Amino acid sequence: MKIVSSMNRDSANPTYVYASAFVDELQRVGVLNVVICPGSRSTPLAMAFAAHSAIRTWMHADERSAAFFGLGMAKHMRQPVALLCTSGTAAANFMPALVEAKLTHVPLLVLTADRPHELRDNGALQSIDQNRLYGTYTKWFVELALPEATDAALHYIRTIAARAAASTQAIPAGPVHLNFPFREPLTPEPIPGQSLPPVAQRDLTAWQGRPDNSPYIEVREAPISVP
Repeated sequence: MKIVSSMNRDSANPTYVYASAFVDELQRVGVLNVVICPGSRSTPLAMAFAAHSAIRTWMHADERSAAFFGLGMAKHMRQPVALLCTSGTAAANFMPALVEAKLTHVPLLVLTADRPHELRDNGALQSIDQNRLYGTYTKWFVELALPEATDAALHYIRTIAARAAASTQAIPAGPVHLNFPFREPLTPEPIPGQSLPPVAQRDLTAWQGRPDNSPYIEVREAPISVP
């Protein structure tokens, strides 16, 4: 099967490049289904998922129903399933399914879009405190760095993708929460005055992933040391 990745698009938009690298890496580590709830702030990830031919997208308008749909799919397939929603109270509606996923050891990867830091705590629309929103009901939480189209940023986001997927499945399996702050523009249109580094100056593994479609990093559980 030929895999068409959104990374094939050389958009001069750091947010889309960053989101596309993350989605591409999820496919490499076996996350092949994502349940998407429509929303504005999550547009970069939603478009990156839609552009990747190896990942199946499922659309649900209601976040609570979407989360339970993803929970059931992950439980049936015994594989991690991603959930995606926009910022604000949309993310709070995932909570009941996450509690069940934690208590029944189901691998869910929760992706919430968020306002950038300068738009928090100042009355911006669709903005709540999403830092550790789900408390102890996730195995791992990461407040991600703002997107950049640099070797270091793409190395970082691919590494996070691999670690997050592995963490959902590590015994005991359970949910992981990644919070993505995105600045506008949220669509992959080029940003005036910004350009990407020349291809000759890029770390192509960070930008495009490994040529054999293998994961960027291999995540292993540390052995338990018994004295």
